[in-house]
Amino acid sequence: PALFMENARKGSIVSRANSIGSTSASSVPNTDDEDSDYHQEPYKESYKDRRRQAHTQAEQKRRDAIKKGYDDLQAIVPTCEQQDFSIGSQKLSKAIVLQKTIDYIQFLHKEKKKQEEEVSTLRKDVMALKIMKVNYEQIVKAHQDNPNEGKDQVSDEVKFNVFQGIMDSLFQSFNASISVTSFQELSACVFSWIEEHCKPQTLRDIVIGVLHQLKSQLY
Repeated sequence: PALFMENARKGSIVSRANSIGSTSASSVPNTDDEDSDYHQEPYKESYKDRRRQAHTQAEQKRRDAIKKGYDDLQAIVPTCEQQDFSIGSQKLSKAIVLQKTIDYIQFLHKEKKKQEEEVSTLRKDVMALKIMKVNYEQIVKAHQDNPNEGKDQVSDEVKFNVFQGIMDSLFQSFNASISVTSFQELSACVFSWIEEHCKPQTLRDIVIGVLHQLKSQLY
């Protein structure tokens, strides 16, 4: 029995030693995993740094492009170069540059519309002159074909004076009756003037009055 107890005690000690060894072995970290993490961590950190640098560079390029755009606007828009006494010698803010640019674009649109209207008016004038040219060419041709026609008629100077007298009289009433504040009002005034001052009897009286004034040239 003493021998049996001794062997049992030794077995228990060996069992506890194995258990402790196993526990200690399991608690020891894996050196292979450590080496793997050690090699991966610098790589991850380097990738993050590269992404951060790329983002920083892209952001800087964006800011540089915006700054260049505002600088170009300030150089192109004339009103941005003028002295603004309200802000003194301070640099123009982006908001002021944008507002001045908008104002200048609106000004250019108005000028463009004004020039288009002037071009349209000039085209109408050119068309009217072409029509008058054709009519005068026909008159000249008719006179050349019949050189003896109209010798006993009044001179061109007298004709012009009669025409001028009639037009002067009509213009006086026209100028007193017509308003040009808008096209609609102009149209209404023209029709009203024609109905009132261009009646056959009124025109007849005007022509007779002009002829009386120029009778010394007619006889």
